[in-house]
Amino acid sequence: MRSKLLFLCFAFVLALTAPAQETSQKTLKTSGYAPVNGLKLYYEVHGEGKPLVLIHGSYMTIGLNWTELIPELAKNRKIIALELQGHGHTADIDRPITYAALASDVAGLLRHLKIDSADVLGYSLGGTVAYQLAIDHPKLIRKIVLVSTTFRMKGWLPELVAAFQTFQPEIFDQTPLKKFYEEVAPDPKHWKAFVSKYMEFDRHDFDLGADKIKGIKSPILFIMGDNDGIVPSHKTEMYELAGGGNVLADMKGLPRSQFATYPGNTHVTLIKNTKRIAEDVSYFLDNEPKAEPPSF
Repeated sequence: MRSKLLFLCFAFVLALTAPAQETSQKTLKTSGYAPVNGLKLYYEVHGEGKPLVLIHGSYMTIGLNWTELIPELAKNRKIIALELQGHGHTADIDRPITYAALASDVAGLLRHLKIDSADVLGYSLGGTVAYQLAIDHPKLIRKIVLVSTTFRMKGWLPELVAAFQTFQPEIFDQTPLKKFYEEVAPDPKHWKAFVSKYMEFDRHDFDLGADKIKGIKSPILFIMGDNDGIVPSHKTEMYELAGGGNVLADMKGLPRSQFATYPGNTHVTLIKNTKRIAEDVSYFLDNEPKAEPPSF
């Protein structure tokens, strides 16, 4: 029952996005399919400027995850939004889901578009994929924005980790997730197989490795909700591994990475803070931290 309530809440918030799903079409420059790793990976390009890649959360589409945010970010950037294996317009293939494979797909898209380096913003599943991308393909990444994500399974609260083991595909059948999937998927009848595949993926323990996370050279902006389902100590760990946390900036200057906590926000409601996220992301991407302590 607890798991069902969680996803009914999720579906309700997604329903709020439905009327505005076409908003991002106003900024659309081009769309297409990139042939990468046996996939026909769907992508859209919005706006102009320095490239920023958007990687969505589980079971979502570009429209569901980024409808309101794309027009804000596309005001001064080239936004490259994609749909991961099996999601939205991107058909599934006979390949297991792994973070390494998903990250390789994103890297393949950038090479297909002849982009040597880009900023990356990932939400939830997309954030972990962004982590893996930075580990496996560091030269492709300039800066990273991670929204409500983890680099290990136990970064999620134990209650949620336990819930991952019990989720069944039918829980999504009456939600906007299924509706929008069927509207754009190459094979709408693949819905149950798609959901089942990712639910099975979510049941497996994972840990990208603290040493590998610490080795990421790209500056990272963490955007978290104060009650978004992530263990507080894991949030602190991620920030410290990125060079922040234990820094007395008034004496030593600011670290390369930054951390923002949005009060009164859950994993689901956090992504609805469109203007605030856009402002924080733009400031982080456009500015470098002051390495010197402030003068008095």
